[in-house]
Amino acid sequence: MTILLTILGIALFAVGLLISIAWHELGHLSTAKLFGIRVPQYMVGFGPTLWSRHKGETEYGIKAIPMGGYIRMIGMFPPGDDGRVEARSTSPFRGMIEDARSAAYEELQPGDEKRMFYTRKPWKRVIVMFAGPFMNLILAVALFLGVAMSFGFATQTTEVAGVQKCVIDQSTGRDKCAKGDRESPAYAAGLKEGDRIVAFNGERVDDWDTLSARIRATTGPATLTVDRAGQEIVLRPTLAENLVAKKDADGRIVRDQYVKAGYLGFISQTEIVPLGFGESVDRMGDMIEDGAHAVIALPSKIPDLWDATFGDGERKEDSPVGIVGAARISGEVMNLDMPTQNIIATFLLVLATFNLSLFLFNMLPLLPLDGGHIAGALWESARRHVARVFRRPDPGPFDVAKLMPVAYVVAGIFICFTLLVLLADIVNPVKIT
Repeated sequence: MTILLTILGIALFAVGLLISIAWHELGHLSTAKLFGIRVPQYMVGFGPTLWSRHKGETEYGIKAIPMGGYIRMIGMFPPGDDGRVEARSTSPFRGMIEDARSAAYEELQPGDEKRMFYTRKPWKRVIVMFAGPFMNLILAVALFLGVAMSFGFATQTTEVAGVQKCVIDQSTGRDKCAKGDRESPAYAAGLKEGDRIVAFNGERVDDWDTLSARIRATTGPATLTVDRAGQEIVLRPTLAENLVAKKDADGRIVRDQYVKAGYLGFISQTEIVPLGFGESVDRMGDMIEDGAHAVIALPSKIPDLWDATFGDGERKEDSPVGIVGAARISGEVMNLDMPTQNIIATFLLVLATFNLSLFLFNMLPLLPLDGGHIAGALWESARRHVARVFRRPDPGPFDVAKLMPVAYVVAGIFICFTLLVLLADIVNPVKIT
């Protein structure tokens, strides 16, 4: 059964991946057609074509390797200075430029002169190239908000799940009392499992974040009002100072960092709580911010990734994960010992995270990513505006093809990084169990 569930999880992720890719390319396709650009091909995947069909002027198809997708637009690059596209230089870098330009024209037909990508205004080209990643962002937000508002997330509450018997310095990693440890304030005051804390020092508290902040800010005598089996009881603990996990401005634990703060000594109960629209949007905003930081930090992850793949290093929780790793995680999700609705919600969050990563990664201003074409169009618009202000001749379209040597270098780096992540996902995968 475990193997079958794993295969099911991987298969569902593969379907979700294909849908995500098709959805991405649909953004490019729809806006390109909206602006009158001819699109001869819309393909999901790479490699040999498994299925295709012509509808109008576009061939729609599915290819064998579900590692991406593309649409082909006529005239992605402007002609060279001589107005020709068939010239081929002996210089390897110049050859890259002319090969790219020739490929953009290879299906040029009579009447296409005014239907080429480069002839559209820069703002239209920005929309066409942004539409693909934006579709992934839409899907990520829809999946995330759907899970957050209908199912919810594990949320700490003010109910007591357990009471620590002693004060333990959290930086030590110990979870059991040792000889000489002080009695915890919660245990000494008589706090019990099942109590729900409703007030701290006479002020009502309804959520864990508020209660935690007040406890951390207090040392010495305090009052604790608890609801015990429907009856409110006042306890009088004397809070101790202890080294506890540091929290950031959003109330999230900062890994491997500790601060001195007030300590009561109990474990809060965790419940699955649906979020309201505002809370869901805030959580989604945090997710996007964290994702952006993760993309920027990718180069710094390479040494640890290399050590985890070829050495004896530990694969960290925040290590980059590729398609193979995400598929393995999806297989693990299907085997988790929890209710079916929890499994579905977790799987949808994996898919939402994957689509958010596609959006953020494609927005990097580097060719051959969508963000590179967007940057080229914005640069063209800027220099045309400058020329207009200073009454200089229109410099014409910016030839993005001239950046193709850089694009090949970037693509090579991406391929090497992808292969490293792939190997890490095979030999030392990130696990959620």
